[in-house]
Amino acid sequence: MEKYIPRLRKHYEENVVPALKKQFNFKSSMQVPRLEKIAINQGVGAATADKKLIDMAVAEISSIAGQRAVSTKSKKDISNFKLRANTPIGVRVTLRGERMYEFLDRFISVSLPRVRDFKGVNDKSFDGRGNYSLGVTEHIIFPEIDIDKITKMNGMDITFVTSSNSDEEAKALLTELGIPFKKDK
Repeated sequence: MEKYIPRLRKHYEENVVPALKKQFNFKSSMQVPRLEKIAINQGVGAATADKKLIDMAVAEISSIAGQRAVSTKSKKDISNFKLRANTPIGVRVTLRGERMYEFLDRFISVSLPRVRDFKGVNDKSFDGRGNYSLGVTEHIIFPEIDIDKITKMNGMDITFVTSSNSDEEAKALLTELGIPFKKDK
């Protein structure tokens, strides 16, 4: 029986590696940048008043990612926000390996086209070290979310961590993988 390989991983190995090797004149395929992990974070600020929101956010992010999400806790007391230390305040999940490629495939081919007035993702959100962050304003773009059961619209941050050291190589990698960046005018 043949081992399952995600479609995007196969695409990376067969098409992306040779293309980037040629584009950046790498001598070895080990020099080609690769996607190491995808981190998904969601802040739930209203969770200070209603504790059930964290449980709902964990369930939603877990269904989106295909992996169990964990709640994050506040580090210190902030009286202006009525926040105590060790209070659940957000949700996060880190995807690696096959789940990472599966999530990226669903994100590019199904979720991004569902964004209203979508013209491409902003290419200004690189951090200088080859990592790219992207904000999603409505989590209902994911088909795993049942719109009828939503009580509150939440946004989330998705960070793509690459093995590249430069933004140029990371952008080339993400473009080859299929992330639609905005066209410069």
